[in-house]
Amino acid sequence: MLGTCPPRRPAVIPLLIVEDDTALAELIATYLGRQGYAVTVIGRGDEALAAVQRLRPQLVVLDVMLPGLDGLQVCRQLRATQPSLPILMLTALDDSHDQVLGLEIGADDYVSKPCEPRVLLARIRTLLRRCQLVEAPADDRLTIGQLQLLPGERQVWWRDQLVELSSTEFNLLAILMRHAGEVLSRDQLIQQLRGIEFNGVDRSVDVAISKLRRRFEEHPGEARRIKTVWGKGYLLSRAEWD
Repeated sequence: MLGTCPPRRPAVIPLLIVEDDTALAELIATYLGRQGYAVTVIGRGDEALAAVQRLRPQLVVLDVMLPGLDGLQVCRQLRATQPSLPILMLTALDDSHDQVLGLEIGADDYVSKPCEPRVLLARIRTLLRRCQLVEAPADDRLTIGQLQLLPGERQVWWRDQLVELSSTEFNLLAILMRHAGEVLSRDQLIQQLRGIEFNGVDRSVDVAISKLRRRFEEHPGEARRIKTVWGKGYLLSRAEWD
């Protein structure tokens, strides 16, 4: 009689944590390890780039205050060499300057310290879901004028040129393209991007919109392609991408 095949175990997802607070790093690593992640911890910012190249993590959790090289500098270096690598930053509680600056230089999300491991886990899961290559079939491409987005390859082409986007920029553009011609509120966009409700002060969507405009608008101040509808949200125009 033929035997049954054992169930396939889910692939272990490698994560890198860059955090110099040993107690916090161990707490997070132990908790995430119990959830099935393969976690590596390093305590210095100047070791992060080499660690990413060696370990090939699917997501990096990055503290702002680090010895050797601060987290904002690390984020800038990683984004230059790994444009699609999800980066989640740990910032001081209510430090909006670090939060906005981190988003401006390429972080995909942030969590304020001190953070509960289960909150961090929820943000990690949400970010990974948004960035998985299997998020959409390879042929489920979106085309508006000369703008084309290929979900399977996670590529964006504009006027026959490949455009490098961060994970957040790519995901936000995909949402806007799927709802082209519709006004989407900040709350709707944050729910889809980060899995949380808009708290009235979160700047992540505004920062990402600003970065997309710098990439696609000849004159970003005019915002013809990605429009602001005052008091309501944002709209991607169908008529301005030729």
